[in-house]
Amino acid sequence: MSLDHSRVVSDVTTRLRTASTAVEAAQVTVVTLGKHMPGRIAVLLWVRDRLRCVAATGSWQVFASVPTDTGTVGRVYASGKTETVPEVTNEPDYVPLRPDVRAEICAPILDRAGQPIGVLDLEWPTVDVDLDAWRRTAEQVAALLGGRIGQLGGPPAETRSEKLLRHASALTSAATEAELMTAAVSAARDVSGLSSAVFVLDGPAGPRVATPDLVPDALESRVHAALAGAGRPVLERLRAHAHTYGASYTLGEGNHPTTPDQDVLIAAGLRTLISVPLGPTEFCGVLLVGDTRTLRPDPTTVNLIELLGAQSWICLERLNGLARLRERASSDPLTGLRHQGSFGERIAGSHPGRTALLAIDVDNFKTVNDTYGHQVGDQVLVDLARALEGALRHGDELYRIGGDEFVAVIEVLRPEEAVGIAQRLVEAARGTGRTVSIGVAVQRYGEPPDLTLRRADEALYGVKRNGRDGVRLAGV
Repeated sequence: MSLDHSRVVSDVTTRLRTASTAVEAAQVTVVTLGKHMPGRIAVLLWVRDRLRCVAATGSWQVFASVPTDTGTVGRVYASGKTETVPEVTNEPDYVPLRPDVRAEICAPILDRAGQPIGVLDLEWPTVDVDLDAWRRTAEQVAALLGGRIGQLGGPPAETRSEKLLRHASALTSAATEAELMTAAVSAARDVSGLSSAVFVLDGPAGPRVATPDLVPDALESRVHAALAGAGRPVLERLRAHAHTYGASYTLGEGNHPTTPDQDVLIAAGLRTLISVPLGPTEFCGVLLVGDTRTLRPDPTTVNLIELLGAQSWICLERLNGLARLRERASSDPLTGLRHQGSFGERIAGSHPGRTALLAIDVDNFKTVNDTYGHQVGDQVLVDLARALEGALRHGDELYRIGGDEFVAVIEVLRPEEAVGIAQRLVEAARGTGRTVSIGVAVQRYGEPPDLTLRRADEALYGVKRNGRDGVRLAGV
């Protein structure tokens, strides 16, 4: 007995009238079609940046979403034209779910202006089907569904949970704290529907207001300024309160008592506030999300902001951990100075005529190790490293490139300036009870940095031959 396609369309028409949302309309359509065909049926609607499956039947597994440039559904959505695939094994763009699918018809769902808002996808486990008749039916049903979705206000909006998931990828891909704060602030605004977000993070001198790359809105600027002006005690109390009692939010009501710390935020313009602790202890921080409007955040919003705060903290800890690993990889574990690898990177950017290399060697260091042992020798190196660093100018850099060998990289206007700095290093070493020999070389134009260092080493050994504890300038 042949299928009455007009009956299929009539059934869909009748059932669509009962739908009260776009998602319900898609579900009604799928269920009704499922009574007339044995295959897989799916309705995918465009939500923000992807085709999201809002209703499906006839498959053990369903793709939640599909990029608009993927598969037959993506191609149909982009073109706005129905496609029939009589044999999916010959279709390179087919996205498989059921292993028994043979034929496919995909029809665009259009809005009132004729623009695609989704697709209706039908699949069969056999090629023994009247594809021409089903193509006409699919187009009619897609048109009915598009019309009903238009009457109900269009495709569904992205949920706040979906927003949070989307922002999670931006958080995890951030390479710096500023990038992470930018992504987290954007996520907090988007998920909460409030206009501003501020992170208070712990720092070496206590809590601080984090600065994202994102240009703050007027409210965020006022909150930043108010918190900075209020001083460390206010930040500490806001942070401690969140960690002691957990997340909190306003009820959007005026004429109620407030604390002095809340008054700081109110004076900056906040009329609605969600406060969420960050990390496991009060020394981690707090996320403040607010608005100038008097609103009543619902508990679901607060829960999502708590999840965002937790995700942000995890990503921040990851960045800090990577920074510590990079620091260990680029610095000498004994003295804390940068070592040979980073020295090579530094001199690769040297400036001929201005960059001077100071090759520094500890006098009689082998005797110290042989007489007193390596533990004492290590302490000598640590003390010397601190003394030499303290004698350098801001911007000068000191590296440990061997057991008792150091190199300072400095920028000077003339060779005599480099010699003067080397003399300061000699005096600093004497202050620790040790002496050093220093060779100085200013990079010549066209001279590779490694040749400059070799000349500095030759000058250093000239000092050694003349009794140590001094400075010599290589020929310029």
